Amino acid sequence: MKAFVLATKNPHKVEEMRAILAPYDVQLRPRPDEVPDVDEIEDTLEGNALLKARALANATGEAAIADDTGLFIDALSGRPGVHSARYAGDGVNFEENVNKVLRELDGVDVADRGAHFRTVIAVAYPSGASWWVDGVLEGSILSEAKGQGGFGYDPIFAPADEGGRSLAELTLEEKNERSHRGRALRSFVVALENS
Repeated sequence: MKAFVLATKNPHKVEEMRAILAPYDVQLRPRPDEVPDVDEIEDTLEGNALLKARALANATGEAAIADDTGLFIDALSGRPGVHSARYAGDGVNFEENVNKVLRELDGVDVADRGAHFRTVIAVAYPSGASWWVDGVLEGSILSEAKGQGGFGYDPIFAPADEGGRSLAELTLEEKNERSHRGRALRSFVVALENS
């Protein structure tokens, strides 16, 4: 079994990652409390994911896995993108981020609300070696939040081919099967098997 220290402490991400990787020969260890947060100063998802994975590998002396996810909205020239977690400002919650997106898209026609989620999964080893994979989910932004599941922008993102249901309306199993994070993690497993 291959073991990796998780860079994230976000309980929603941890739950999703553990559920998606459960069928595979991968063990995810919790990030030690004494390891400080890593400032996401890079301007790409790949850069931030690698930064976090390398910081954890260096701090723990173990292989580490990190992710970075962005929501890219066509009508907003790709925003919020790499700044998705703090789109409405530092220290805000996702409800404020969601409300900012909905305000900025107010009056934008349904046909022009195309968007995609992209997750980058980065792996770093104490030796200094590192690599990354990604997963993309195409869809559109709804005019209002729908559903009680998921987290972040899930209530306003409708994946293509889901009949207008938001990610927050899918069951956890449905979301993990289709999501950008699920796709990235399955690519991670394939890359591990081929390494």
